[in-house]
Amino acid sequence: MAEWYRKSVEEVFKQLEAEEEKGLSDEEAKRRLKEYGKNRIKKQSGRSAWKIFWSQFASIMIIVLIVAAAVMLFLGEITDTIVIAVLLVLNTILGFFQEYRAEKAMQALKKLSVPEVTVKRDGKFKKIKSINLVPGDIVLLEAGSHVSADVRIIEASKLKIQESALTGESEPVTKNSEKIDREIDSLGDHTNMAYSGTFVTYGRGVGVVTKTGMNTEIGKIATMIQEVEKEDTPLQKRLEKLGKWLVVVVLAIAAVVFILGLLRGQDLRTMFMAGVSLAIAAVPESMPAVVTIALALGARRMLKKNALVRRLNAVETLGSVNTICSDKTGTITENRMQLTLVKTYSKEFDIDIDEEIKLDEFSEDNSGLLSMILLTGGLCNDSTFTDGSEILGDPTEGALLEAAKIARLDKDNLEGILPRVAENPFDSDRKRMTTVHEIKNSIDEKNSDLKNVLKKFDVNNYIALAKGAVDNLLEACTEIAVDGEIESLTKEHMEKISEQNKEMAGDGYRVLGIAFKNVEKDQFSETEGIEEKGFCFLGMVGLIDPPRDDVKDSVNLAKSAGVRSIMITGDHPLTAFSVAKEVGIAENEDEVISGDELNDISDEKLKEIVKTHSVFARVNPDHKLRLVTILQSIGQTIAMTGDGVNDSPALKKADIGVAMGINGTDVSKEASEMVLLDDDYSTIVDAVKEGRTMFDNLKKFIRYMLGSNFGEIWTMLIGPFMGLTLPLLPLQILWINLITDGLPALALSVEPPEEDVMNRPPNPVSKSVLGKGGWTVTLIGALLAGVSISIGLIYWSMGSEAWRTMLFTTLVFSQLFCAPSIRTKLSIFKDPPWKNISMLWALIASFALQLAVIYVPFLQKTFGTVPLALTDLLIALALSSIIIWTFEIVKLFNKSPF
Repeated sequence: MAEWYRKSVEEVFKQLEAEEEKGLSDEEAKRRLKEYGKNRIKKQSGRSAWKIFWSQFASIMIIVLIVAAAVMLFLGEITDTIVIAVLLVLNTILGFFQEYRAEKAMQALKKLSVPEVTVKRDGKFKKIKSINLVPGDIVLLEAGSHVSADVRIIEASKLKIQESALTGESEPVTKNSEKIDREIDSLGDHTNMAYSGTFVTYGRGVGVVTKTGMNTEIGKIATMIQEVEKEDTPLQKRLEKLGKWLVVVVLAIAAVVFILGLLRGQDLRTMFMAGVSLAIAAVPESMPAVVTIALALGARRMLKKNALVRRLNAVETLGSVNTICSDKTGTITENRMQLTLVKTYSKEFDIDIDEEIKLDEFSEDNSGLLSMILLTGGLCNDSTFTDGSEILGDPTEGALLEAAKIARLDKDNLEGILPRVAENPFDSDRKRMTTVHEIKNSIDEKNSDLKNVLKKFDVNNYIALAKGAVDNLLEACTEIAVDGEIESLTKEHMEKISEQNKEMAGDGYRVLGIAFKNVEKDQFSETEGIEEKGFCFLGMVGLIDPPRDDVKDSVNLAKSAGVRSIMITGDHPLTAFSVAKEVGIAENEDEVISGDELNDISDEKLKEIVKTHSVFARVNPDHKLRLVTILQSIGQTIAMTGDGVNDSPALKKADIGVAMGINGTDVSKEASEMVLLDDDYSTIVDAVKEGRTMFDNLKKFIRYMLGSNFGEIWTMLIGPFMGLTLPLLPLQILWINLITDGLPALALSVEPPEEDVMNRPPNPVSKSVLGKGGWTVTLIGALLAGVSISIGLIYWSMGSEAWRTMLFTTLVFSQLFCAPSIRTKLSIFKDPPWKNISMLWALIASFALQLAVIYVPFLQKTFGTVPLALTDLLIALALSSIIIWTFEIVKLFNKSPF
């Protein structure tokens, strides 16, 4: 593979068979377009609407219901068949609309294309559609434009490119045309390359296209997104496992009942009806729908907390997350540079840009040094404020402008008093910038602070201001300001400054040196600038992309919940460690691994390393995807956060991808399951809490639903042996499942969080959705069946035609009484059902519906019921309450019954 950044300009043109003077001819460009294809991201053929629709029938529980409906149709039970079919259709519609928005990442990638670019063809520059670019084309790179292909830069003038969407670095990269002699994996260090999907923020340049379409770096990411297979969520795995278990149980029981019935002389039709009834009793028909609705309600609650859930299963998945892999820029940090530290030779000043700096309050700054440093940062600066007070230009210079502004040294005001008359622009060789300013005589009283500062430094007619890399700036200095006095710059001074510079860089700061000198008019030229020597070194400024205010608390809360945070970033190791240490992700530098080091580490060794290292810096998209895959292979459930195109493959591979809503690219949002609308890291922790609460509630209503269904199974299994040939009709069982597994189950899904929800380990993926509640299901089932069969037998033995209605009603009421008991570990007298108002209304509505089935004539005919006398109804209610008192006794002796 051609490593274009390691080739000279001449070698690049030779290999591409192109001419720098003329560019490609139109004829040659057409030939290459046929050879290489259009410069665009190819769209992956995702699942069609029909495939999504048919996938809704893949659940084993749904298959059982389809078979049951077919049997009922065969037996001529049209009403039962229709009811089952309606349930299937409702469940299918819910699932279909949930998944329809899934695979759209490629559409977002295509949005990054730029309609037109300026290209040299046949010796002339002209505009063409970017999709027609081919390798060998020469293109212009201008401020404000997107880069449409991978380009080797051949000319650069103050060229800076924002690559955060691709590399994760917040700072624009200064570009040049120089060949790089060594191999570098990190795209952010390819200073002579411009990559597709990035943005030119400053200056201009010329480059030759080296790769287009799917061969570009962004194209490789698109390929990775297409190749990544999304694994089932923990909930899907648990429910599938539960479904298979239920099917095995129901088939075994149905077979036993069918065979024993035939041996006892029952007719074939009756036994078919009994078998189907058992199948319907065992399968919680409404569970898929209730789970979907419950997750949707959880998603709505999360939306109120600024977390937009794109795929509903993500709500529950968050409850199992034990590792958060987070990008740094824009996720943990604010994605904007700030000047927070000023260091002179003997003093340092902490700067808070949210508070106005009052220069006269700096009693320790009698020398005026701080003022002069901020003045220099504001004037030796090409960035500006827009009308809306937003920064237009380089983020680093923008941070200097902000610091000067809060010190009442606003650039717009200063330029009227100290207009720029000459400059030496920044370039990558000198790594410094110098501007010359004329001092107007008419400085009014409003600017007395400025007047005093200039007076302290004996500034008369003109002043030269400089900023740049500390070592490079020192080369232009012969003096230094120390405690208000100007001294000759000595070796001792330079050694101390160098030490301070390294210390600041080690703390994660981007460090710039600041210098000045008084000049006369004959010492500079408007066209040639000024000779850079004889400057006085003033001090250094430290700039940083600061962590968000609440990230540290969120990281600590996650730790207490057994959730580990890992930083995976394209930024420099020192910067990454500094931020990680500040927010509590890492404590020691040896926890940092670079992308270059990752290349030399085997997968087996990496499995051990990821257990102890929490910061991975200078990584590329391949590294991010590899790290997520390795973590998953050792049993971790991963939430991956990110905002850039470079994060997208890992976002899709992770158990739950979390994109940033404000600064996130469209690609990262489409590859994710959840989008943070406020880009706030703490929202992730809130989401984890909601996920755990959702899982707790899922366990409650699944135990409730299965316990109820087991009551029906035992009733249908034991009843015939007690003389009750068909204790419940198929449609009655469907009604029981709908009325008891519907509203009360949904009410359980909106229970508030348990007190210890964030003080316990995450829910293991391998853990059964029942948890340790298997005995609960057994107890509920046995109690429901025992009470219901007993009352049915009593009324049957009395020859009452109401025997089945009594059995049916008692079973319904018992299941309804079960719901408020299972919702809490506490006694219902300490935690009554009206604390969850949804539960109270669900119980009232369900009781009313059951009464309607008993007393409304056309419903009596449909469900095979007869009206009950008031005495019978009260007996059913009294016997049904046994479930409440049983749970109360259990809770009395067991503080954690579920």
